[in-house]
Amino acid sequence: DYKVTGVQTCALPIYMIDKTKILVAERSPLSQTVLHSMLSNWDFDVIVASDGVEACALLQAEAGPRLAILDSKLPGMDAVEICRRVRSMSRLDYLMLLTEKSSFEELEAGMDAGADDYITRPFDWQELRARVQVGCRIVKLQERLVRAREELYDQATRDSLTGLWNRAAIIQTLDTELARASRVGSSLAIVMADIDHFKQVNDTYGHLAGDAVLREAAQRMSSILRKYDSIGRYGGEEFLIVIPGCQFDDSLAVAERLREAVSNEPYTLFDANCLTTASFGLAWNHFPDSKDANLLLRKADGALYSAKRHGRNRVEVFESASAALAS
Repeated sequence: DYKVTGVQTCALPIYMIDKTKILVAERSPLSQTVLHSMLSNWDFDVIVASDGVEACALLQAEAGPRLAILDSKLPGMDAVEICRRVRSMSRLDYLMLLTEKSSFEELEAGMDAGADDYITRPFDWQELRARVQVGCRIVKLQERLVRAREELYDQATRDSLTGLWNRAAIIQTLDTELARASRVGSSLAIVMADIDHFKQVNDTYGHLAGDAVLREAAQRMSSILRKYDSIGRYGGEEFLIVIPGCQFDDSLAVAERLREAVSNEPYTLFDANCLTTASFGLAWNHFPDSKDANLLLRKADGALYSAKRHGRNRVEVFESASAALAS
């Protein structure tokens, strides 16, 4: 044990998985020093702010601290306003007020604004440590819950083999983009892709090799798309690509780049190289007057099978009347 400006601190380990950032926003330099020393001794990464504006900016930063001790009477912006702004961002920070023992109205306002806990001056170091320990546990629990939710979302929307959107998710994306195109009067293209002679790959090299081809083809196609294009595994060896806001000639060029990405380089399958191609069907609409995704899918599917019939490793197009006029 040792003394810091008359306040006893202790180096007992606190409940922490790794070093956690904590913000100390305190108007008193003396109290700020005391809190910094105590929390650092408990192995926190302490970040200090001397006014409310700075504290709020630190809490709103992407990689800012998730745990904070806020003086209720900070200059520039008080703790109540800080809590209100942080909560408006749907952040999961744990906010503790440091207030005077008699300031019940101030405390009530802070808790109503979103503070999670409070401690009153003059504070006891053991009580402070216990309350910070609870806050740290809650922050860690929130982080685990967020990660679990993200993992569940990925499981529900991602194809486990390729990492692309699964069929349900890419169809939902198509519905969303079709509705947007209809609302704002923009164009929308979709491309159906199918790996050529995929059964022969499985029969010749085995199903693990076939899986490797699907993963690699998915990665190659994803790499040439714009960030606002979407690609998903439609089923088996078929893929669906949604291309919003693209003119007909540009959509056709994207489909051709997809074909080249899949077909130009051989696939390394264990101790063998395999040259694999794919066929593509493109459907394009300008100012879509229908929000029927199934209609657009049938057009792209028809174009795909036309590509299969005409020799594979090619792009075929279904053009609506408006597409023909536009081109």
